Amino acid sequence: MLVLSTPAVSQQRNVALLASSCAACHGTNGHSVGGMPSLAGSSPSHFIEQMRQFTEGERISTVMFHHASGYTKEEIKLMAAYFSKQ
Repeated sequence: MLVLSTPAVSQQRNVALLASSCAACHGTNGHSVGGMPSLAGSSPSHFIEQMRQFTEGERISTVMFHHASGYTKEEIKLMAAYFSKQ
């Protein structure tokens, strides 16, 4: 039996893969166990605004500047939606 992936399923996998890069500091699926803020349950607008501040240098963090700058605006929106549902 041949199973083809739909674009929606593919996009969900891709977003989970993008979000997994946050796990080292922010915990699995954004559930931090301390030290760093949890991303899970954050509103999409808050997540997007924080990422914008990092990329534009309004919020200073060498690590987050590099991480945030590596994503497109669309990827950030997708991750914002992903973390809001965790």
